[in-house]
Amino acid sequence: MQTTQTAVMDSFNPNVDYSGWFQTSKGEARGYINFEQLKELWFNTGTICNLSCPDCFEHSGPGVHRLGMISFEDAKPLIDEAVSLGVKQFSFTGGEPFIIKDLVKILDYALDFAPCLVLTNGTKPLLKRFEQLKSLQGKVHNISFRISLDFPDAERHDKIRGDGMFDLALDSLKKLHDSGFTVSVARRRLDKEISFMVDNQYAEVLVERGLPAETIIISFPDLEQQGAPEITTNCMTKYHTENSRSQFMCAFSRMVVKKDGKMRVYACTLVDEDEKYDFGSTLTDSMKVKTMLQHERCYTCFGGGMSCSELDKRNGKQ
Repeated sequence: MQTTQTAVMDSFNPNVDYSGWFQTSKGEARGYINFEQLKELWFNTGTICNLSCPDCFEHSGPGVHRLGMISFEDAKPLIDEAVSLGVKQFSFTGGEPFIIKDLVKILDYALDFAPCLVLTNGTKPLLKRFEQLKSLQGKVHNISFRISLDFPDAERHDKIRGDGMFDLALDSLKKLHDSGFTVSVARRRLDKEISFMVDNQYAEVLVERGLPAETIIISFPDLEQQGAPEITTNCMTKYHTENSRSQFMCAFSRMVVKKDGKMRVYACTLVDEDEKYDFGSTLTDSMKVKTMLQHERCYTCFGGGMSCSELDKRNGKQ
């Protein structure tokens, strides 16, 4: 791995403190990921949500506008640019995407070019617009939905999401599946858990509700851990190969958010609160920037191979 930054320095924000960006606290060259090819473009539709989960990864909630709600006019130019760059999938997260007025219009346009994935809590906002979703069937590409199911039992899930949300999420999964949509589940991964046993618990719940046992399950560890080890360039060559580095999401995807009324491109889905990861206003500019692995959440990708993407799990079946 080379240690020089290939981005044009003019693209960096002069109002942001980049100290420690290229070197660790011990003065070692910081680890980074080169951008290779745009395969997946993520849109954060905004941090507004109908639920108030106390430990939300995106710190979303009712009336929360840290990230603005996107419109069709916001999304279309970036969809067009992504298509020109060969994008393979569009993915949408929030907040709760189904609160966004233009979501179905955006999806209808994006599905002309590539498959789409929508991350949702699977509650009232989705169900309220379910009939609109049927208009997306028969498009050139398929749409799939990932619904958050924090735990495989109502007691723990509803303690975070609210009473009745466990059953509502499962009802939405079943309704989508029965209507011919592809569904998957996002769950929490606890320290020291035996993951295959937890996945089996989920499979049992899904089968009981008439859903396939082989439904894809994406597990997320605690992303708010403090004091994660720093990642050096030596770490990236000692513990990772060229192939494994290419599996980091920042090697093949970008995240678009709306801040202060402007669309901005960030390195990935989990660092949008840190302006050092603002890589410009266009996808083309963002592809010139190495992603320095300075954020504490970067360690979850480095150490555990975490990924928000489903591209590798669907094996091109979309």
